[in-house]
Amino acid sequence: MHGLLNRRTFLSTAAGPLAGCGATEHRSRTHAQRPPNIVFIMADDLGYGELGCYGQEKIQTPRIDQMAAEGMRFSDAYSGCSVCAPARSVLMTGMHMGHTSVRSNPGGVPILDSDITVAELLQEQGYATGCFGKWGLGDIGTDGVPWKQGFDEFVGYLHQAHAHYYYPLYIFDNERRLPLDGNEGDGRGTYSHDVIASRALDFIERQKDRPFFCYVPFTIPHSEYTAPDDDIYAEYEGRFEELTLRENPNRPGRLIRPEEPHATLAAMITRLDRDVGRILDGIAELGLDEDTIVFFTSDNGAAAALWTDYFLSSGRLRGAKRTFYEGGIRVPCPCPISHERGSC
Repeated sequence: MHGLLNRRTFLSTAAGPLAGCGATEHRSRTHAQRPPNIVFIMADDLGYGELGCYGQEKIQTPRIDQMAAEGMRFSDAYSGCSVCAPARSVLMTGMHMGHTSVRSNPGGVPILDSDITVAELLQEQGYATGCFGKWGLGDIGTDGVPWKQGFDEFVGYLHQAHAHYYYPLYIFDNERRLPLDGNEGDGRGTYSHDVIASRALDFIERQKDRPFFCYVPFTIPHSEYTAPDDDIYAEYEGRFEELTLRENPNRPGRLIRPEEPHATLAAMITRLDRDVGRILDGIAELGLDEDTIVFFTSDNGAAAALWTDYFLSSGRLRGAKRTFYEGGIRVPCPCPISHERGSC
């Protein structure tokens, strides 16, 4: 790279300056020299227009809206691709679609052993690294699994098709299957998203005394469209005009929610918002809010805009997921901001 820093050099030289960026004089020398913690939260198929801070009026997202109000709201943030796996490959490797290893989206295509991920670079700098959610860049038996790509811990889905279901028999805890209680047959005992959110919080608490990179690629609000029958769902039940659809027209046989698909999508997004808030609160309770950089975004544009425009899921943008119009690649990106560090 002529005249430019490569990613490895940038991260090895930037960790120190980032830690002291905007630090006040009263901070101790040891505290100021600690590299910043990094939390990167990524929703799955969340559209540009599905958050209140980007114009949504029907779905409640108070914690993410608060992030935007108190921090920064990027209006022109873009994903690396308009579909799942390539977008994640771009994010992890830093290579654009012409160079990154995963350039298609059939499911199960792994990144390569020779690929250098951001997790590997941070691991070299002494960071604890954890991934919680949907990986989508390599299944069991490949070199693409997260524990071979720089992550000390992984809990979630490896194959993206497995991640289409919220009440599976198991998810993965590194290479070990983690059974989810009550999901046998048609059981709805354990909603996988709740387990993933709790494990991300647990990682942050356990790693509070050292720099950490917590990558949280949540699965919601990707299909299948289903949510627990709890207080969050009750907020929306019976409130909206509903579809008569019985399946997602883009995935025949995949049920949305026969009774109230709009209410279900809204409940999934509000659940996402709740757990973003839980992570922010957990960081603050540990006294790490001035030492942690938090990012929030989506992997690509809204899938919901493909089967309904009820929520204006792409805002006023043309297109949605799978297209390279703005609605397919422009993504929401509100970030809280540390007033002391001066960075988001």
